[in-house]
Amino acid sequence: MSESPQSLVVCEGYMRQNSVKQIATQRIQILLNEAKNVCRSDPELAKQYVKSARRIAMAARIRLPVYFRRQTCKNCNALLLQGYNCRVRVKQKREPHVVITCLNCGSQTRLLLNRRKEQKST
Repeated sequence: MSESPQSLVVCEGYMRQNSVKQIATQRIQILLNEAKNVCRSDPELAKQYVKSARRIAMAARIRLPVYFRRQTCKNCNALLLQGYNCRVRVKQKREPHVVITCLNCGSQTRLLLNRRKEQKST
């Protein structure tokens, strides 16, 4: 039995969509690497790279990797480097968490730290 032409179109569309996401992921990775290389010498260019990577991710409808989200400021799109343009503090109030403060715009990001589960002794 031969496959109907409609089923081939669906498969081709899936392959096309998958390849678009792969290309978008590669471009995002390239832009992040370039932003890291240029950050200290030209911070404005690094911001443009981060902004472009965010736009690519939105257009391709893919999530940005966790390491990318934690290295960039969501408010001003700056690439965050400890001691250069961000401050990192560990807080113990309520739940233990890390506070990352962008020194360019002053926005704060809080990352919860998971408490170690105490093992029950029997």
